[in-house]
Amino acid sequence: MQKFDLASIEAELKGKTLVVYWYFFRRGDATIGVREVQRAFKFSSPSVASYHMEKLRRLGLIQKNNIGEYFLVQEVKVGFLRFFVKIGKIMLPRHLFYAALFTTMVLTYVLIYPQSLSSFHNLAALMFGIIACLILWYETIKIYQEAPF
Repeated sequence: MQKFDLASIEAELKGKTLVVYWYFFRRGDATIGVREVQRAFKFSSPSVASYHMEKLRRLGLIQKNNIGEYFLVQEVKVGFLRFFVKIGKIMLPRHLFYAALFTTMVLTYVLIYPQSLSSFHNLAALMFGIIACLILWYETIKIYQEAPF
């Protein structure tokens, strides 16, 4: 097994190979066969799936066991994976936590402090909070939609 630095892995890990790696990354400790990858991504033949899996093996990200199945050995955050946090087997956009935090802060502000839209300070605080929430929720949804599930 040959080890590359992160820059080399990122240069090699693109397109369908990155999508196959995402599949392994999401599955965690599970062993995955060539036919499973072929079916999951509707590749034309098992050899196409095998090509991408062997490329990942050469990069040192997955290994092959005695019965010909592959499993993840190294997790790297390259490409769009940088925008996700893995909690167990669930992948969540990193911006989700910021969006939830800012939304909670704005709601807490509205509930705790008396709201008077005639006060410039209240109006400014609400405006900045709501704009921040909208931007963060937009980014969260956009990143989630771009993920190759």
